[in-house]
Formats: sequence, structure tokens, C-alpha cells
Amino acid sequence: MANSKIDNLGIADVSADKLTAGTIPDARFPATLPAVSGANLTGITTYADSLPTIASISPSVIENTSTAVTITGTNYVSIPFVDAINSSSGAIVTADSVAFTSATEIIATFTLPVDGTYYIRIENNDGLSVRSTTALLTVSDVPGWTTGAGSVGSFGGGSSIGTINLVATDSTGMTLQSGALPGGVSLNTGVTTSTLTGTESGATVDTTYNFTIRATDAEAQTADRAFSLTFTFNANNSCQFN
Repeated sequence: MANSKIDNLGIADVSADKLTAGTIPDARFPATLPAVSGANLTGITTYADSLPTIASISPSVIENTSTAVTITGTNYVSIPFVDAINSSSGAIVTADSVAFTSATEIIATFTLPVDGTYYIRIENNDGLSVRSTTALLTVSDVPGWTTGAGSVGSFGGGSSIGTINLVATDSTGMTLQSGALPGGVSLNTGVTTSTLTGTESGATVDTTYNFTIRATDAEAQTADRAFSLTFTFNANNSCQFN
């Protein structure tokens, strides 16, 4: 008996016994198959419209400590699996926890001990998944201050402070965040090490200047540290001490 479904596609003389035997020597195939219509695809499921997507994450730079990252996109199903994939080593780290907010937002908490950049992968419970096309997440330590907080020197009023080094690992630059430097003293920013230089001017009585310096790294992470400089006036008005 001819197969009616195959007949509908224009392939004649294919019988059930020939299909079973795996031989169809007298089958005739048309030179051009008919167009496949929607009716012929009845019962075939497509998944393109159901795949999860990733639009953005926030924050995009985190430290090595446990941090919640909000991921926005589409087609999330409660509760998906979320991984971070190291772009250099390929190491996969599964999120500590995942909170489902909606079909367009989830919150994944990561603890990633290795600095680097990471792809994000999301897999719904139905097996449909997506991986970000770029390494969206950066793991980096904030600048680490080497110079201790507090006083960085005491000097006679109106005297030079020489060069005072302010050191923070991973720092790409420093800025005055709050407070004020003494008149005549300036902050000279640098990579890892910045300096305070100049000759104090403006004070006429014993004065302590308090200020906060902010170190910033390549990922725009910051670390603040408070310092002070003291200037004293005595009979000679030129004595310097540290």
C-alpha cells in the first residue's frame, strides 16, 4: 500500500514493505519537490520565540566577595540555572543562589574568587538556554591602600613637605575626595603611587589639615583613605619634624 503522506509530497510507488526492507528500487522522485507549507509542519514545535535572552547586567564589575547581580532579558522561567564562565580558562562557576523576579529579570548571587572577565549563561528548566555573546561580568579587587591612614607628617609653618608618597595597589590615579590640602601643597596623581609636594603657605597659627584621597582602578572601582598634615609655628617658625 502506498504511503499517503509520501504520495502527498509527490513520491509514488513507495510501499510499506519496501520501506520496511529498506529498498525502494522502483520509487520515482520528482525533479522538484513541492513547497513545504505550514500545513505540512503541523505538530512540529519551534523554540526560537521561547529562548531566554540576556540584555544587560548590573553591576558589571564586582569584587571576589558574594555579590548579587541583576540580569535583565526575556523568557526567564522560574527558577533558571545561572553560571559564570571564565573567558580565559573556561572554568564554570554556578551562582550561589538565583531569585526569580519576572520573565524579564532575575538576580544571581556569585562568589567568584578568581579575577577576570566572565560570560553569563542562563538555562531554564525546560532546557532552553543562552550564553552572553561577550564577557559581561568583570571580577576585580578594589585598590588596596598600602599607605596607612592618619598623619602623613608634621612640619614647621611655611616649610616644604618634600615628597610624600601615597601608595595603593591597582590604583590608576588618585583624587582629592574631601577636605582641603594646605595652601601651596598639591596632589600629583600616578599609577599605584601618587605624591604630595609643595611648600605650605597661608597658615599663621598651628594648623592640621584633614583630607580624604580616593584611589581609582582601571575598572572604576574606588577606595578612600583619610589623611592629615600638620603645620606648627614656634619662635623660629622654621622647624620641621616628622
